[in-house]
Amino acid sequence: MKATKAILVLCLTIFLLNISLKAQEKYQATWESLSKYKIPDWFRDAKFGIFIHWGVYSVPAFGSEWYPRQMYLAGSDEYKHHIATYGTQNKFGYKDFIPMFKAEKFDPAAWVALFKKAGAKYVVPVAEHHDGFAMYKTSLSKWNAFDMGPHRDVVGELAAEVKKQGLIFGLSSHRIEHWWFFNGGKRFDSDVLDPKYNDYYGPAHNEDETMSPEYMNDWMMRDMELVNNYQPQLVWFDWWIEQPALAAYKKSFAQFYYNKGLDWNKGVVINYKLNAYPDGVAVLDLERGKLGDIKPIAWQTDDAIGNQSWGYTTANTFKDARYVVTNLIDIVSKNGNLLLNIGPKSDGTITGQETQVLLGTGKWLDVNGDAIYGTRPWKIYGEGPTKSASGSFADQKEPFTWRDVRFTTKGDVLYVTTLGLPDGRLSIKALSTKSGNGKIIEIKMLGSNQKVIWKQKDDELIIEPSKNYSSEIAVSYVLEFVH
Repeated sequence: MKATKAILVLCLTIFLLNISLKAQEKYQATWESLSKYKIPDWFRDAKFGIFIHWGVYSVPAFGSEWYPRQMYLAGSDEYKHHIATYGTQNKFGYKDFIPMFKAEKFDPAAWVALFKKAGAKYVVPVAEHHDGFAMYKTSLSKWNAFDMGPHRDVVGELAAEVKKQGLIFGLSSHRIEHWWFFNGGKRFDSDVLDPKYNDYYGPAHNEDETMSPEYMNDWMMRDMELVNNYQPQLVWFDWWIEQPALAAYKKSFAQFYYNKGLDWNKGVVINYKLNAYPDGVAVLDLERGKLGDIKPIAWQTDDAIGNQSWGYTTANTFKDARYVVTNLIDIVSKNGNLLLNIGPKSDGTITGQETQVLLGTGKWLDVNGDAIYGTRPWKIYGEGPTKSASGSFADQKEPFTWRDVRFTTKGDVLYVTTLGLPDGRLSIKALSTKSGNGKIIEIKMLGSNQKVIWKQKDDELIIEPSKNYSSEIAVSYVLEFVH
């Protein structure tokens, strides 16, 4: 066996890969044709993005971003809160929050600068949530942020600033769930029943009613308008697009969007949940969860810093930076990306708690990012005593420790990242002499000139703790194997 050189490091080296797509045949609206889709390198290299849930629901700031639905469900906390605070729903409905949504402090340049400082590589604002209020200038509905509320093309301003500051722009559409979102307001005297507002609250059907061709066509037209106007390199869809009736429309949109990517000479991504698209045709996304092992095809977690709500609420609680960082490491080791959500206030300010989490994440990435950006999975994702959560809506209940390690690779480099700051002797079984993974000649630590004390034994690699290492949120060990 040839000798192997290993370097142990803590670092961040940020780079962006310019993508040049080779000439390719145009996609057709068939699963066979769409199965030829390849996930672009920019997505696989980026690893970390920012999701933004911001809309009219940030005005009541109660419960969650589902306030517009819940306020029309008799007996719910939101229903009771609404009547007590604003009056009955036939006198003050959800539409009446729109003039209160002013976004007077919205500063897209400052937002994007913060996201860059957090270490994010792509940004995905919600273009339209289930409430049906478009956060962009649209020709398909008067209920939008350019003609009402802030009187600003929020998505357009963010798109321009994200691209200006060198990040990748994406957007999300939750429009399809609007089919039934306001149906509770039809069950009692509310403004949902007022025919003057059918073009906003409608169609408000029951969840088990099959969507009409007109509604599904409107969904696709809105998505196509977003693609044409803002050229996003990622389009994220929520779970309800898995409805069987939408199959032909999903294929048609994928054909349209993937061919746009070819025209732009840019790699594009569709995110989907559950089984909405066949495996490999688009990129799987798991809400507030992750996978328990390596998936050969790149995937993504969307998670929120807020624990109770994706949008801003006054009672929300928040994860800390250590939770975000350790889960980012875990996700990336399994071939995944993390799309981390924030929920700005209605005036356009980002909460202090979320800002601190973003800055803490960026501080860690400034030291350790080489173990994240541009990496690919190793033979195994890692080892350690703590069981990883797995599946959608599966938060990491048991915190990771420094005895848990994760592996990633980049070329000839193997990165070994601990999920905490070691305060004792670290044992790595997968790097023992009998593991077949090479003899280690040298180990160095990124971000530090300290000499690393280590010993490779038959059954384990032992690394002694570093006494004077800067106590960042976690420590990344990067092992460089030169064959």
